[in-house]
Amino acid sequence: MSAPATPRPTLSPPAAAPARTARVDWRIRFAILSVVWGFSFLLIKVGTQAYAPFQVALGRVLFGALALLTVLLVRREPLPRGRRTWVHLAVAALLLNTAPFSLFSYAELSIPSSLAGICNATSPLWGMALSMVALSEDRPTRRRFAGLGLGFLGVLTVLGAWQGFSGIDAKGTALALLASLCYPIGWIYVRRTLASVPSSPVALTGAQLMLSTLQLLAVSAAFTSTPTSFPLWPTLSVIALGALGTGMALQMQYGLVTEVGPTTAQMVTYFIPVIATAAGVVLLGEQLHWNTPVGAAIVLAGAALTQTRRR
Repeated sequence: MSAPATPRPTLSPPAAAPARTARVDWRIRFAILSVVWGFSFLLIKVGTQAYAPFQVALGRVLFGALALLTVLLVRREPLPRGRRTWVHLAVAALLLNTAPFSLFSYAELSIPSSLAGICNATSPLWGMALSMVALSEDRPTRRRFAGLGLGFLGVLTVLGAWQGFSGIDAKGTALALLASLCYPIGWIYVRRTLASVPSSPVALTGAQLMLSTLQLLAVSAAFTSTPTSFPLWPTLSVIALGALGTGMALQMQYGLVTEVGPTTAQMVTYFIPVIATAAGVVLLGEQLHWNTPVGAAIVLAGAALTQTRRR
């Protein structure tokens, strides 16, 4: 839910988080992060049962921002400064939060949460393809090209290409794939514009979520009507999606990057679709055909290959 993220993908933050003594073993925090981001797609699904997709996305960034701002308040850490920085953060908010969170919410109106979680796993594939064009220092290798092709094969397997994509909602799936494409575009932008900003990742992300909240407030006011009721489970799902899946999870991710490095921390990406699929099948009664787990495994294998680098 970021990816994660979903939730967003677990890429390295634009700046190193301050080192802090960890009270809980990193493996336990890694497992918690995987579960939280894996369940994000189920929470989106439940949230859209009572609220419009834009409203689900709004609640997500609002409660995520409140969670991170609370962390900053406890640390007595200021928000980023500088007009230029905030302009870049506004663009980052659009690419990494406002657009993908809204797209995933709209996608889950017509596709299972498990399929949305698998589509999210294609972000490293999109990222590899885009980095070859946008990042001159990110040179492709044969192994990474093979990973891109393997990942594409996995997507076709998940969608059941040999049977004409029957049973798959094309619009919903396209929206989920477009959401996963937003993440690497956003991270390339962040890498080019915010990597040298002295603020911590938590401060930058907290400010980013604040700006995304303003963006989604405007969009929701223009295109949706105010809810007349607040059903318990959808409301709790949106609160958990924001406070845990967007706020706490990002804070936990930055701690993992600091402690065990970005390579190990990024491995959480490969557990998200597994947990999202299990949660959708067990708790929401979503159907699971053989090609879904097989295709997901192929996608993850391809994504893993695209993340390899020359020594």
